[in-house]
Amino acid sequence: MEIEQVHYDTFKSGSKTYFNSSRFFPPEVRKEVFYLYGFVRKADNFVDAVPQDPDGFYLFRDAYRKALNGAPSDDPIIDRFVELGRRKGFDPAWTEAFLRSMELDLFKREYNHLDETLEYIYGSAEVIGLFMASIMDLPRESYHAARMLGRAMQYINFIRDIDEDVKLGRRYLPMTGTPLESLEFEYVRDRLREFRSFHVQQIELYMGWQREAEKGYRYIPYRYLLPIKTAADMYIWTARRIERNPMIVYEKKVKPPKWRIILQFMINTAAAPVSTLLSRRV
Repeated sequence: MEIEQVHYDTFKSGSKTYFNSSRFFPPEVRKEVFYLYGFVRKADNFVDAVPQDPDGFYLFRDAYRKALNGAPSDDPIIDRFVELGRRKGFDPAWTEAFLRSMELDLFKREYNHLDETLEYIYGSAEVIGLFMASIMDLPRESYHAARMLGRAMQYINFIRDIDEDVKLGRRYLPMTGTPLESLEFEYVRDRLREFRSFHVQQIELYMGWQREAEKGYRYIPYRYLLPIKTAADMYIWTARRIERNPMIVYEKKVKPPKWRIILQFMINTAAAPVSTLLSRRV
């Protein structure tokens, strides 16, 4: 099944790790995944632009809502997503939660408590796990794990992107109860011990959610599990790189190269369908 160029380009411009992993889905599912990520990446692009484009975001949101009510938007990104949602039974509340989190990026700059961050993550990432579970026709018993995988991936992104977010005037990682008052490089470089301790706490949160997500792997058919586990393994690889040297987040954006993603997919493909796939290899 051919993927429309607009969806391919929009998805590719976002998460390289998940984009490259998603190419390993069977064709019929890969096309639907690209429809999903075309929609979420386009919405995200409005709020992550420099300068931000709030007018573009609200026009996009309103066009989606009209399309959901039967008025085609003539935007293939929106119309394909709406059609996919009807066919796969997406709960419209998931999309509204996603759009709400994107809207928060237009005006909310700091998240001081974990419950605030998790509220944002529900809309920005956990519902993506729910969309994916629906695309793959997974049972509802898998939904908690799907949410936890989205949560874990988003949280490691926050850890990885500390410097980038600081430069955008944002901070998603909660600092209440920590010895730090800022994540700006000039502040952190004089408090390396405190920063390392902070990082250990954040990585532990991520790993806890990742372990919870792995309990849901048993619900995913083997041919779908391969790209999902490959992506998750690459996020674990990212976490381990940062854990060894927390200050690396101020030096570069830690991402696995394409060859490593392909290699991990090959390792997962060669592994036993059950016992080996459920063990961590990174």
